[in-house]
This record gives sequence, C-alpha cells and structure tokens, in this order.
Amino acid sequence: MAVLPQPQTEETQLTIRIGLYSEDRSLQPLLASALGKEFQILSSPDEAGITRILDADECVVAILDLDVKKSPEQRSLDQRLECFRRIITSRESAVIVIMADDTLRSSAAELVRLGAYGYLRRPPSIRDLKAMLLRAYEHASLRRELQSAQQRLESRACCDRMTGSSQQMQQVYDLIRRVASIGASVLVTGESGTGKELIANAIHNLGKRSGQPFIAVSCGAIPETLIEAELFGHEKGAFTGTVGPRVGFLEQAAEGTLFLDEIGDLSLSVQVKLLRVLQQREFSRLGSNKLLPMRARLIFATHRDLGEMVSQGKFREDLYYRINVMRIHAPALQDHREDIPELATHFLRQYSEMYQKSMVCFEPVAMAALESYSWPGNVRELENVVQRAIIVAQDARIKLEDLPQHIQDEGVVSIDDYQPAGSFERQLRDYKIKLAVAAVREHNGNKTLAARSLQISRAYLHRLIRVAGSDAGLDSDDSKLESIA
Repeated sequence: MAVLPQPQTEETQLTIRIGLYSEDRSLQPLLASALGKEFQILSSPDEAGITRILDADECVVAILDLDVKKSPEQRSLDQRLECFRRIITSRESAVIVIMADDTLRSSAAELVRLGAYGYLRRPPSIRDLKAMLLRAYEHASLRRELQSAQQRLESRACCDRMTGSSQQMQQVYDLIRRVASIGASVLVTGESGTGKELIANAIHNLGKRSGQPFIAVSCGAIPETLIEAELFGHEKGAFTGTVGPRVGFLEQAAEGTLFLDEIGDLSLSVQVKLLRVLQQREFSRLGSNKLLPMRARLIFATHRDLGEMVSQGKFREDLYYRINVMRIHAPALQDHREDIPELATHFLRQYSEMYQKSMVCFEPVAMAALESYSWPGNVRELENVVQRAIIVAQDARIKLEDLPQHIQDEGVVSIDDYQPAGSFERQLRDYKIKLAVAAVREHNGNKTLAARSLQISRAYLHRLIRVAGSDAGLDSDDSKLESIA
C-alpha cells in the first residue's frame, strides 16, 4: 500500500505542479480553487500545449480529460485516445484520466493498461482526487529517482576501471558524462600512465556508439613511413611491398570511435592529411581516388604540450584548434594522492584473482610507503608495483619489504630528517609537519583534538604526520611520514 506524504508546515509545504489537458476551460479554475495552494494547475486545450507544460514546467503528474466537445473543430474520441496514448508512452509523468461519461470507462481502463496511473469519474470527489494526485506524485517521483540512480550506476560502470573518489577524478567523471552523448572531438591530456585511454574508452561506452568498434592507435608506436597506410588503408600496389588491399583504422572504426593516442608524435605531413579528414569528413585509401565517408568519432590524447609545439612550429595550429574542441585533463597521481589507497586496493583485488593468490590487504607501513612515494610513472607505475608485490608476497598481507627498494627508501623518513632548509616550499612544509607533531603530543595522541586546535581537518593532519609511534608518540598505524609538497 502506498504511503501518502505527511502534512507539511506552511513554511515547508510543497507545491505540486499538475498539467491539465482539457477542452473545458472552466475546469482549471474549478480544480485550482478546490485543491488549494498545495497544487498548481497548468492547463492547455491541445496536445502541443500540454506537451510543452509537461516538458518545461517539471510537472510530474498530468490530468487528461477524456471527454470530447461536440463542436466541429474539436477532435473525435479516437483522435483523443491516440493523443493520450502518445503522452502516456512517451512521458515520465504519472497520468490520471478523468471522464464524465460511464461509456468511456473501457477506454480509460485501456489507458491504464498502457501505463496511466488511474482514472476517476468526473466530477471527482475532491478528497479522492487529492489522494490519487498525492499517490501519483509519489509514484512518479520515486520512478524518476530510480531512473536517475540507474543512470548513475550505468555511468559509473563505464568508468569502473577509473578508480578514484577525489575531487579531481570526480571532475573527470563529470566531463566524461557531458561529452559522451555528443559527437565533438575530444582531446585528452595528461602525463604518461594517467589513464588517458581509459577516459577515451569510458566516453565511447557511455555514448551512442557503445555498440560499435573502439579502435585504439598509438601514433608513436607506428613508424612514420607506415602511419598513413595504417590510418587510411591502401590498395594493392599502392607502394612497394603491398600484396593486397588493407582496411585502415578509419574504416575499421566504422561508426564507432577511433582513439589516436600520442597525437603529438605525428609528422607535419600526416597532420595535414588528418586535418583534411576532419574538415571534409571523408578520406581515401592510398593508391585510390575513391572517397570514403568518415563516420567514426575521433578522440585524441597526448602527454605533450601541444600549445608549446604550435609555437615551435612542430604542430599545426589549425589542427590543434580542430581537435581541441573539448579537453579532459587526466591528473597526475601525485595531484590526487588521496586516491592511492583506493587504487592500490583495487589493483590488489584485481591481480590477486588473476594470480590466484588470496591477498587480504596492505600492512599500514606498506600503504604509508605507497602514499609517500612520488609516482613519476603515475597510476600505471602503481599498478605494476602492486602486481610485483603480490607475486613476491609470502602471506596474505603486502609488507613493506614486498615493495621495490626505491619505494621503501623514499617512504622510510624520520621526523628528524626534516630540517628547515632549501626552498621556501620545503621550509613551509617542514614547519607544518613540526606544528602537527607538536599538536598531537600536546593532546596526548588525540588527533581529533590536535586537528581542531590547528583548525585543519583530521585527514590533513594524517597526511602531515606519518611517523613511527616510538619517534613521535603517535598511533602505531601512522608509521611513515608523507612528503608534503
């Protein structure tokens, strides 16, 4: 049984917008007067008008009057029923049908079977109408929330390999969702190992082309003498050594997505030809004059500064502006360090299953070392380190000694090693660390009180102090000092 919303105070009372479709112009003021301020009635006597109301005015409930006027200019009952069917099947609004003639009961019941919420005899009891409107509003609102949640889950599923909950990664996810449904070119920038191909794949999977091919090409991995033939394809005899025709990547992608990674590695001559493809949306195989339509969506990626390359004459300015319609930057791992535990745990689960080893977790010391390391190779390097640790680990926990030596060396730092010296940023970092350690000692190890006294978050306090308990009087799990830039 549906539960009616509880009565609300005057200050917080919700106004429910109702779309009314009726040829009887007197019905709107009558319903508005009877239903009161809790409901706002927006009326139209035709299909185009009620459609605009339901779309533009956020009406989650619609009242459709099945009665047809007998004047010659008005629609017949069959036309009215067909109109109602379109509204019911194409809109998310909960529909209530009203009628004055009992002979229309079977037609109203048919509309309910199609998806209308219910029907009432006109003139309805105001009490019954209010109750049905409230239930219909609750039903439609819950359905919208469910659809929204499902969309978020589907969206997240397409980004499932892009682990990370930081603000930087949330911004990346948001941009992926925004560009997925449009066909504009996308330029993905970022250092090597930041997951640029994962971003391109997520855009493809979330868009309308998800059922079509996704072709990923690393421009830097193909010799300059072969890149044209690989991209555009070639006919038999197009150049020395060809024994038959070849379908290029542009054709292979069909109506899907072609991802060109390291676009900055293309020579200027290939850049000219690629620019023409983007402008004309057509190309031809090498050795052929037949023009083929370019139906694929193109996504580009680079770790280079293309703007700087343009100023140096190494990248065409017109191509740069053509591919840089929408840019998504993949952040370096050191810029979202808070995601390291989540990423490391994700890789631990993934490769434990692959290597058939029952790994449980990282020991606190090992995780602190991972968080302290600078990660010049970004997420790809972290993934490789976790794989190696799983292979060499002797039990179900990853220990510090399971990590590569250079990570152990960078992670093991004493507070006494941080002396004010060097750059301004280094001295400022040292001072923050000493303040944090002193505050924790002053509050007898209570980090919540220490953070409050410094007016910083407890999470930030943890980032400042990761010192062995015997050295700093902290909990044993805070066993390493993270480098704060």
